[in-house]
Amino acid sequence: MKHVRLLVLTDDLPRASLALAETQCFHPDRREPESERFATLPGRTFHEIHTQARARLDKIARLIPFEPATSLEPARVIDQAELARLNDWLGRLWDETSSYEEDFRQLDDERHLIHEQQAALENFSHLNIDLGMLRAKTRFLNIHVGLVPRENLRQLEGAVALAGYILHVYLERGDNTHVVIVGPADAKDAGLASVLAAAGFQAIPIPEGLDREPTELQRDFERRLAAIAEERAQLTETLQRWSERYHEPLREAQRTLQLADPLVSLDESLRSCGHLTHLAGWVPAHTVAALRERLDAALAGTYDLSIRDPLPEERPLVPTVPVKSRLLAPFALLVNQYGIPSYGEVDPTPLFALTFLIMFGSMFGDVGQGAVIALAAWTLRDRFGRFWPFGLMAGGSSVLFGFLYGSLFGYEHVLPALWMNPLSDPLLMLRLALIWGVFFIVVACLLAIYNRWAVGQWREALFGHHGVVNLVFYLALIAGGAGLADGTGFGTVPALLVAGSLAALAWHSWLHQQAPVGEKILVVVIETLETLIGYVSNTLSFLRVAAFSLNHVALSIAVFTLADMMGTFGHLVTVVLGNVFVLVLEGGIVMIQVMRLQYYEGFSRYFSGDGHAFRPIRFGRGPA
Repeated sequence: MKHVRLLVLTDDLPRASLALAETQCFHPDRREPESERFATLPGRTFHEIHTQARARLDKIARLIPFEPATSLEPARVIDQAELARLNDWLGRLWDETSSYEEDFRQLDDERHLIHEQQAALENFSHLNIDLGMLRAKTRFLNIHVGLVPRENLRQLEGAVALAGYILHVYLERGDNTHVVIVGPADAKDAGLASVLAAAGFQAIPIPEGLDREPTELQRDFERRLAAIAEERAQLTETLQRWSERYHEPLREAQRTLQLADPLVSLDESLRSCGHLTHLAGWVPAHTVAALRERLDAALAGTYDLSIRDPLPEERPLVPTVPVKSRLLAPFALLVNQYGIPSYGEVDPTPLFALTFLIMFGSMFGDVGQGAVIALAAWTLRDRFGRFWPFGLMAGGSSVLFGFLYGSLFGYEHVLPALWMNPLSDPLLMLRLALIWGVFFIVVACLLAIYNRWAVGQWREALFGHHGVVNLVFYLALIAGGAGLADGTGFGTVPALLVAGSLAALAWHSWLHQQAPVGEKILVVVIETLETLIGYVSNTLSFLRVAAFSLNHVALSIAVFTLADMMGTFGHLVTVVLGNVFVLVLEGGIVMIQVMRLQYYEGFSRYFSGDGHAFRPIRFGRGPA
């Protein structure tokens, strides 16, 4: 990656931005230039006009759908005057279009009001009387409409009877009963209020406009909703006829705004002084020649381009170019869930893809089930998008290991194993898993050392977590452990290396602590034990690779044991359902275990993920 500084005439900015967008290799550096003379923001007015025009076009497009522009060719410069004219035209068009929006809004408001009234009316649908009578005060009757908890209904009914009222139940819903309580106006209403409060009575207000019988109101609502739908359809048809003449101009307006996007994206990076504008950014090293060639063609040499390597203190600002390979793209998506590689850091995507497929295939080796996974990924590739190659390769890996294990849909004796069945030698599988784990951890430590050394953190590379001293300790520990397993003892050299490396780590930790002596001793002891226990437990974690390969065979045996207890048809059904069960449940678990090993045992050692992606300016991206 190279840092470039471009000085151009302010009048040439549209052409310069067009050239940068065409190369698709310029990631803006938004820092202000060192020279304080470059203090003006030359692209701000252009940005504001573009933003207003974009907002107007978006609002118009909600009412006048049109096919988007299929191509931006031929690309041309959009200057501020043209953009302003387009903005004015969109403003006038919106003034006309907004009347339709207002009509639609009124219809929507009226429909919403009717729906609300229907919801309120639902409470009284079982009272087929004029609701206005219930809401109005009369000289002779007191009327209360509301709901009461069902368990209090009997007591309330007796209490209101003593007060001279009658209670009518018109609806029971859930734990509540809807009631109407009616009594003479000269009855003791104050006493009734306390009775209602004690029974948990909740009054239901009758909204304005519901002054007739519910069934009659409901018919009116349905008629009005049908009328609104018809008015809306007529209005939509009128709008379509009126707007047909604007489809092509709107498509051209969208194209114009997309061509103006590059200069808008550069707005925050632009600083000018007089007629000169400063612009800086990051460019991949291999595209510098193409960038210079394109600028020569666009600006006819009236520019100044300076190029340099990133400074050490600029590393956090340098973007990282994402993986372009179509096969690695789905794995890059999984890597990006953890973080984006920092500039200078090793991109773990290729290693992640290789080790992921090896571990998944070894844990889920079956020719038939792997073929089903691959076939499903291929069949559903439109739905999976860029992720379908991931399923295809995972299925392929499962097929490959299925041939090595001689496993076909759980049948272990149909295909001759090119290597062996995992259950035939479980101890060998466990040893291989441990060897794989040691290899994985050593590679992770080497990458961690390189990543720190590459950015100048040599002390961290030497003494930090998973640095050189840690790696020496781990390799000595593995050598000593292998000696114990072979019966030859831990060995003097491995013991000295283990003790020496632990002592070096403890000394380094002691020097970098600012605490009382007692606390420093405690921290050093804990960190030393953590180092010892951590590497042992991390290595043992890889035993799950062998465990799941054995588990896969054991599950198949269980399925066939059940199938053999049934008749021919039952056998077939059990085998099919058993394979579906293994594919869904065990396949998902294996996927999670592999991701866990990658993230925790791998990425946590060597991958910071603190970078940010390379996002060059281009057409149609809009303001950054």
